[in-house]
Amino acid sequence: MTTLTINNKIRNIAIIAHVDHGKTTLVDGMFKQSGLFREGQKVDDRLMDSMDLERERGITIAAKNCAVDWKGTKVNVIDTPGHADFGGEVERSLSMADGAILLVDASEGPLPQTRFVLKKALEAGLKVIVVVNKIDRSDARPDEVLDEIYDLFIDLDANEEQLEFPVMYAIGRDGIAQHTLEEKGENLHPLMDMVIEHIPGPSYDADEPFQMLVSDLGYSDYLGRLAIGKVIHGSTKQVEPLVRIDENGDVVSLKLTKVQTYDGVTFHETDIANPGDIVVVSGLDEVTIGDTICTREAPKALPRITVDEPTVSMSFGINTSPMAGLEGKLVQSSKIRERLEKETLLNVAIKIEESEYRDSFTVKGRGEFQLAILIETMRREGFELTIGRPQVIYKKVDGKKLEPMEQIFIDCEDAFMGVVTEKLSSRKAKMNNLVNNGKGRVRMEFSAPSRSLIGYRDEFLTDTKGTGIMNTLFAGYDDYRGDFPSRYTGSLVSDRAGKGVAYAIFNLEPRGEMFVRPGDPVYEGMIVGEHNKDTDININPTKEKKLTNMRASGKDEAVILTPCRPMSLERAMHFITDDELIEVTPESIRIRKAELSNAKRHMSRGKELKKKK
Repeated sequence: MTTLTINNKIRNIAIIAHVDHGKTTLVDGMFKQSGLFREGQKVDDRLMDSMDLERERGITIAAKNCAVDWKGTKVNVIDTPGHADFGGEVERSLSMADGAILLVDASEGPLPQTRFVLKKALEAGLKVIVVVNKIDRSDARPDEVLDEIYDLFIDLDANEEQLEFPVMYAIGRDGIAQHTLEEKGENLHPLMDMVIEHIPGPSYDADEPFQMLVSDLGYSDYLGRLAIGKVIHGSTKQVEPLVRIDENGDVVSLKLTKVQTYDGVTFHETDIANPGDIVVVSGLDEVTIGDTICTREAPKALPRITVDEPTVSMSFGINTSPMAGLEGKLVQSSKIRERLEKETLLNVAIKIEESEYRDSFTVKGRGEFQLAILIETMRREGFELTIGRPQVIYKKVDGKKLEPMEQIFIDCEDAFMGVVTEKLSSRKAKMNNLVNNGKGRVRMEFSAPSRSLIGYRDEFLTDTKGTGIMNTLFAGYDDYRGDFPSRYTGSLVSDRAGKGVAYAIFNLEPRGEMFVRPGDPVYEGMIVGEHNKDTDININPTKEKKLTNMRASGKDEAVILTPCRPMSLERAMHFITDDELIEVTPESIRIRKAELSNAKRHMSRGKELKKKK
């Protein structure tokens, strides 16, 4: 039997939690209290959320590594996303960790994504420290939340050792951690000490040659492609000849030009990569997540990182509207393909396939939110795109049609219980649980097809007047539950090109909600509003008031328009139907018909009616 050696100079921990439970804020506190910054140095909040989208939305999208030194021990910290759509990030992050800090809000308790990330951590056999955060909230209930955490561990089939987890209480915003609720904490030192005491150092086989698993990729303007991962066995120096084993088992020779390790959020060069450390290596022309880097003399592949399969697909294509090329600089299909292929290298949960249509690609991911983030990122990089409606990915097993299912967890005021239940029932959802604690709010749990959630989130917020909380968790595949209408309203479609006119828009407002304002450019086939009824109608938003020879005082009435809600990408994705597309440019988001010509749409409708007869 192989005896493993423990490297006690290193601790590798992942911080896992639901969205907005305070992961990134806690990491900020660990940075500040570990002596990483000098006294009085100005430091941004949420230091790890380096992407603009992360700062704007207040969520972690990409997993990131950093390192702090605590009492002579190097602690590599991995900040993971809390949203299930970014589960691929969580899975590859946990491949580098030996333990995890599970952060749970003292009021909200364990939520669906808490279950999702904890399940992955327990499956990986990680040692878990539970931190009940935000104990200073007025509605905090730490004792009840701790009981719920124990129930969650039992529900996820945790073994006896995993059930005996250490517990800390924290106020991450103030940088305070304490062992009990009664004591008054002063800093995060007790938490850091607990990490050193309870999280084991990385284990390795001293007889094995060098092996490193690539868990993340990066890019440097000076060094080129970077491979980030944990050294599983052995050590290597920069000058040593190494090989890379790809997913097909092929062995490719390579020579590292630089080996770096984390120091805070930056890297510093090191002469040797030690077992158990998380390192960044450069000098690799081609590398993908899951590859093994090892010695030329004894090439031996490590088990590849596996992630859950995609459940949602969308079509990405070139912008084919009359306004193509006016607002973006990257419009060619070759550039779009290149960018999407780059994304698949960096994100193991994204897959790209050729579409049946020319200059179009099918992109598959974990959820519509993950794909929305990709589209928003590309748009900010200068791309112009045409995006189709999100579609769930079906399976056929033994002749049966299966579809992805979601568990929906809803917390809302009891006054809204009826409307929420009615709307979800019409979308083929089934209620599994209902808890009314008599304090004015109810908790409901539903099982629903994933496709029923497309377009429902906005409706839910409107129905609950912004007070409802909805969380979802992927629950595998189940039998197809039948068709249901995705939208009960139609579209107001422009029948000509021009610019929106206040007089025309004012007179069209009784027809439904308008998406354009005076002066906005429109074209034939562009959707300029939502029709009150369930049919599409063609309208003229460019019509001006006819001039007459009557010029009496007070003849012309002032036109006061209803304020127009800006069209966000998520709102557009939820709104469109199967025959509609989204035109995405760096400056605008427009909705259009897939077939712009009114005459051609009319002919195709006629053919469909004949087929039905």
